[in-house]
Amino acid sequence: MERITIDVVSDVVCPWCYLGKARLELAIAEVQDEVGVTVNWRPYRLDPDATSDGTDYRSHLIAKFGGAERLDQMQDTLREHGREIGVNFQFENIKVRANTLDAHRLLHWARIEGNELQDRVATALFKAHFEDGLNIADHGVLVQIGEASGLDPAVIGALLASDADKDTVLEEIESAQKMGVNGVPFLIFDGQYAVSGAREPDVVASALRDIANMKAEARKGMI
Repeated sequence: MERITIDVVSDVVCPWCYLGKARLELAIAEVQDEVGVTVNWRPYRLDPDATSDGTDYRSHLIAKFGGAERLDQMQDTLREHGREIGVNFQFENIKVRANTLDAHRLLHWARIEGNELQDRVATALFKAHFEDGLNIADHGVLVQIGEASGLDPAVIGALLASDADKDTVLEEIESAQKMGVNGVPFLIFDGQYAVSGAREPDVVASALRDIANMKAEARKGMI
C-alpha cells in the first residue's frame, strides 16, 4: 500500500476549512484499504489583524462581505453543506473575532506529539469556535482544549505565556504565501500536488488514488 502525506494549510476560524476537514475525513475513509494517509495541519491566518482579546465577530464580517444579507446567505449555505456531513455550524454563538496565532502554536506543539493528537486538537479548535462560540485566542480555552486532547495543561499554559514558537508559526505562514497559497483550505499531497478549497470527498479520494498509482508506477520503474 502506498502512503501519502497531506499538508493541510488552514485557519481554525475558516468555516470552509472546518467543512474541508470533514470532507477530507470521508475521503480518507473511502480509500483506507487502498492508500495510507498521514495528515499534517499547517498554519494560515485569514485575519492577522484580529486582537488577542477579540473584537465583535458579526460586525467585522458584515463589513468584510458587504452587508448583513450577503453574510447571512453565505452562512446559510455553509450550514446546509455542514448538515450533509455532520458539521453543526452555530454562527450565532460566535461573539469574538479572535486572533489565531496562539491556536496555531497549540497545533504546532500537538504535531510534535503525533499526527493523531494534532488532528484531535484541530477538531476541538474548530468545534470550540464554530459550534460552542468560544474565544480560541483565550489561553484558558486553549489549555482546556489541549488537556482534553491529551496534552499536559501545565506545559501548554507555560508555553502560551511565553513567545515560544511564534516565529516558527509565522515563518510557516510566510512560506505558504510564497508558495502561492492565498486562500484556505489548501491541500498539498506529498509536497508536490495541490488541491485548493473544501473539495467534495470523491474529488479528494480520486486525487489520492491517482497519486498512489503514480507512486506505484514510479516504484516499478526503479526496479
